[in-house]
Amino acid sequence: MFTYLAEAELMNAAHFHLALNHLPVVGVLFGLGVLFAGRFLRSDVTMRVGLWLLVASGLFAIPAYLTGEPAEEIVEKIAGIGESLIERHEDAASIALAAALLAGVLAAVALFLARGGRAVSHLAFLVVAVVGAGAAGSMAWTAKLGGEIHHQEIRSK
Repeated sequence: MFTYLAEAELMNAAHFHLALNHLPVVGVLFGLGVLFAGRFLRSDVTMRVGLWLLVASGLFAIPAYLTGEPAEEIVEKIAGIGESLIERHEDAASIALAAALLAGVLAAVALFLARGGRAVSHLAFLVVAVVGAGAAGSMAWTAKLGGEIHHQEIRSK
Protein backbone atom coordinates (compact mmCIF):
# COMPACT_ATOMS: atom_id res chain seq x y z
CA MET A 1 0.00 0.00 0.00
CA PHE A 2 2.77 2.47 0.87
CA THR A 3 4.46 1.75 -2.45
CA TYR A 4 1.25 2.68 -4.26
CA LEU A 5 0.95 5.93 -2.31
CA ALA A 6 4.55 6.83 -3.00
CA GLU A 7 4.09 6.29 -6.74
CA ALA A 8 0.65 7.88 -7.07
CA GLU A 9 0.24 11.53 -7.83
CA LEU A 10 -2.03 12.40 -4.95
CA MET A 11 -3.01 15.87 -6.11
CA ASN A 12 -2.27 17.86 -9.24
CA ALA A 13 -2.79 21.60 -9.69
CA ALA A 14 -6.34 21.23 -11.04
CA HIS A 15 -7.36 19.01 -8.12
CA PHE A 16 -5.77 21.43 -5.65
CA HIS A 17 -7.68 24.35 -7.22
CA LEU A 18 -10.95 22.42 -7.08
CA ALA A 19 -10.37 21.55 -3.43
CA LEU A 20 -9.54 25.13 -2.44
CA ASN A 21 -12.09 27.12 -4.41
CA HIS A 22 -15.02 25.95 -2.32
CA LEU A 23 -13.67 27.55 0.85
CA PRO A 24 -14.14 31.23 -0.07
CA VAL A 25 -17.44 30.63 -1.89
CA VAL A 26 -19.07 28.78 0.99
CA GLY A 27 -17.23 30.90 3.56
CA VAL A 28 -18.60 34.21 2.27
CA LEU A 29 -22.15 32.82 2.18
CA PHE A 30 -21.82 31.28 5.63
CA GLY A 31 -20.15 34.40 7.05
CA LEU A 32 -22.96 36.58 5.74
CA GLY A 33 -25.53 34.20 7.18
CA VAL A 34 -23.90 34.30 10.60
CA LEU A 35 -23.54 38.09 10.41
CA PHE A 36 -27.25 38.50 9.61
CA ALA A 37 -28.20 35.98 12.29
CA GLY A 38 -26.20 38.01 14.80
CA ARG A 39 -27.97 41.18 13.75
CA PHE A 40 -31.39 39.52 13.91
CA LEU A 41 -30.65 37.96 17.31
CA ARG A 42 -28.98 41.15 18.54
CA SER A 43 -25.93 39.10 19.44
CA ASP A 44 -22.70 41.04 19.11
CA VAL A 45 -20.69 37.84 19.62
CA THR A 46 -22.46 36.16 16.70
CA MET A 47 -21.91 39.22 14.52
CA ARG A 48 -18.21 39.12 15.36
CA VAL A 49 -18.06 35.45 14.34
CA GLY A 50 -19.67 36.39 11.01
CA LEU A 51 -17.12 39.16 10.53
CA TRP A 52 -14.23 36.79 11.29
CA LEU A 53 -15.63 34.30 8.78
CA LEU A 54 -15.65 37.03 6.14
CA VAL A 55 -12.03 37.90 6.96
CA ALA A 56 -11.05 34.23 6.67
CA SER A 57 -12.99 33.85 3.41
CA GLY A 58 -11.16 36.80 1.90
CA LEU A 59 -7.87 35.19 2.86
CA PHE A 60 -8.95 31.80 1.44
CA ALA A 61 -9.78 33.51 -1.84
CA ILE A 62 -6.10 34.25 -2.41
CA PRO A 63 -4.85 30.65 -2.76
CA ALA A 64 -8.02 29.70 -4.63
CA TYR A 65 -7.24 32.42 -7.18
CA LEU A 66 -3.51 31.71 -7.34
CA THR A 67 -4.04 28.02 -8.06
CA GLY A 68 -6.26 28.87 -11.04
CA GLU A 69 -3.46 29.46 -13.54
CA PRO A 70 -1.67 26.15 -12.86
CA ALA A 71 -5.04 24.40 -13.07
CA GLU A 72 -5.67 26.07 -16.42
CA GLU A 73 -2.44 24.61 -17.79
CA ILE A 74 -3.79 21.11 -17.10
CA VAL A 75 -7.43 21.63 -18.06
CA GLU A 76 -6.84 23.40 -21.38
CA LYS A 77 -5.26 20.17 -22.73
CA ILE A 78 -8.48 18.21 -22.23
CA ALA A 79 -10.54 17.67 -25.37
CA GLY A 80 -13.83 19.57 -25.40
CA ILE A 81 -12.70 22.29 -23.02
CA GLY A 82 -12.98 25.63 -24.75
CA GLU A 83 -10.55 28.45 -24.04
CA SER A 84 -13.46 30.91 -23.92
CA LEU A 85 -14.99 29.05 -20.96
CA ILE A 86 -11.71 29.26 -19.07
CA GLU A 87 -11.25 32.95 -19.89
CA ARG A 88 -14.77 33.85 -18.71
CA HIS A 89 -14.12 32.04 -15.44
CA GLU A 90 -10.72 33.71 -15.05
CA ASP A 91 -12.16 37.19 -15.64
CA ALA A 92 -14.95 36.58 -13.12
CA ALA A 93 -12.42 35.19 -10.63
CA SER A 94 -10.47 38.46 -10.68
CA ILE A 95 -13.60 40.37 -9.72
CA ALA A 96 -14.59 37.78 -7.10
CA LEU A 97 -11.13 37.93 -5.54
CA ALA A 98 -11.27 41.73 -5.30
CA ALA A 99 -14.79 41.60 -3.83
CA ALA A 100 -13.88 38.91 -1.27
CA LEU A 101 -10.75 40.80 -0.25
CA LEU A 102 -12.70 44.04 0.08
CA ALA A 103 -15.37 42.33 2.19
CA GLY A 104 -12.65 40.78 4.34
CA VAL A 105 -10.84 44.08 4.83
CA LEU A 106 -14.07 45.88 5.70
CA ALA A 107 -14.98 43.11 8.14
CA ALA A 108 -11.53 43.49 9.74
CA VAL A 109 -12.08 47.25 10.01
CA ALA A 110 -15.48 46.65 11.64
CA LEU A 111 -13.83 44.30 14.14
CA PHE A 112 -11.11 46.85 14.82
CA LEU A 113 -13.66 49.61 15.41
CA ALA A 114 -15.58 47.33 17.78
CA ARG A 115 -12.54 46.42 19.87
CA GLY A 116 -12.47 46.92 23.61
CA GLY A 117 -15.95 45.59 24.18
CA ARG A 118 -17.74 48.08 21.94
CA ALA A 119 -20.63 46.75 19.87
CA VAL A 120 -20.39 46.40 16.10
CA SER A 121 -21.97 49.60 14.79
CA HIS A 122 -25.03 49.61 12.58
CA LEU A 123 -23.11 51.46 9.86
CA ALA A 124 -20.28 48.88 9.92
CA PHE A 125 -22.85 46.09 9.70
CA LEU A 126 -24.56 47.73 6.71
CA VAL A 127 -21.33 48.39 4.81
CA VAL A 128 -19.99 44.87 5.37
CA ALA A 129 -23.38 43.32 4.55
CA VAL A 130 -23.70 45.18 1.24
CA VAL A 131 -20.12 44.52 0.13
CA GLY A 132 -20.34 40.94 1.42
CA ALA A 133 -23.52 40.36 -0.60
CA GLY A 134 -21.71 41.64 -3.69
CA ALA A 135 -18.81 39.32 -2.92
CA ALA A 136 -21.19 36.39 -2.46
CA GLY A 137 -22.84 37.12 -5.80
CA SER A 138 -19.54 37.41 -7.64
CA MET A 139 -18.25 34.24 -5.97
CA ALA A 140 -21.40 32.34 -6.96
CA TRP A 141 -21.13 33.57 -10.56
CA THR A 142 -17.46 32.62 -10.71
CA ALA A 143 -18.24 29.18 -9.31
CA LYS A 144 -20.97 28.69 -11.92
CA LEU A 145 -18.58 29.62 -14.72
CA GLY A 146 -15.92 27.33 -13.28
CA GLY A 147 -18.38 24.46 -13.19
CA GLU A 148 -19.28 25.05 -16.84
CA ILE A 149 -15.68 24.41 -17.86
CA HIS A 150 -15.95 20.68 -17.33
CA HIS A 151 -19.69 20.08 -16.93
CA GLN A 152 -21.64 20.48 -20.15
CA GLU A 153 -24.89 19.72 -18.35
CA ILE A 154 -24.83 23.08 -16.53
CA ARG A 155 -23.77 25.27 -19.45
CA SER A 156 -26.13 27.88 -20.78
CA LYS A 157 -27.43 27.02 -24.20
